[in-house]
Amino acid sequence: MKRWQYTILVLIIIFLISFIISKIIPSFQSVQEDQIVIIPIRGAISNTGSDLPFSSNQVTSESVINSLKKAQDNSNIKAVILEINSPGGTVLASKEISDAVKKLNKPKVALIRDVGASGAYWIASSSDKIVADPLSITGSVGVISSYLEFNELLNKYGVNYERLVVGKYKDIGTPYRSLTDEERNLLQNKINMINEYFLNEVKKNRNLKDTKKIETGEFFLGSEAKELGLIDYLGNKDMAIEVAKELSKVKEAKLVEFKEKKSILDVLNKISAESFYYLGEGIGSRLKFDSKEKLEINAL
Repeated sequence: MKRWQYTILVLIIIFLISFIISKIIPSFQSVQEDQIVIIPIRGAISNTGSDLPFSSNQVTSESVINSLKKAQDNSNIKAVILEINSPGGTVLASKEISDAVKKLNKPKVALIRDVGASGAYWIASSSDKIVADPLSITGSVGVISSYLEFNELLNKYGVNYERLVVGKYKDIGTPYRSLTDEERNLLQNKINMINEYFLNEVKKNRNLKDTKKIETGEFFLGSEAKELGLIDYLGNKDMAIEVAKELSKVKEAKLVEFKEKKSILDVLNKISAESFYYLGEGIGSRLKFDSKEKLEINAL
């Protein structure tokens, strides 16, 4: 065998040995070590996030669901803690995460930090247990649908809205004219349907008998939420970890947090987060228009 052939053979053998070792060691460690994973849900909840570089801090349903799938597939993850600090978000995104949490076949604990309102509370209610600080903001189970109307302002400056549509309700909710009574009733009926679904999900998830108090859309402090049955424990992250250990029946476990890779734009987004983040406005629908005047419905 020539010298260069011998060198190539040695390099191939070294590569194969290194590859095998790299696969064996992590596998061995994962079998030996129990873990409790923290999945953060921070900021407004949306399906895909905003296209604007300086939009409010957001979390997407896709990223949370992917984290839940990783937790499900990893055998040494014994429990999941959803660390929530969110005012809510779009109806569909909140529902998608809630459904994924229910499907997770492992103990799951929701930890509400500053805010766990609206769609974020919907997600929390899907977990096995909820821990919240006595001063955290929870609840806000209700629907809001609001938008600005400009028709009188436009008329003042001689700007007219020429209505050219095919379909009776095609431009319903346009800010360039007033709603008719019929259109207002139609929108209200849609909102009522969303509200009923949301309320029934929370009622079922939390096994609530009396929901009259929460049907008002009011937000509650953690101490109030405990009395209403909206949460299970008053406490912090340490409490959530202990509850997760108890549910998973493990004495010791390594704490691991799933984090998304952040770009410079993500950092700028965090800096520019808006003040409404700390209150939460309910899981209602806000109507807005893009540059093509296409109606979009968002829940906040």
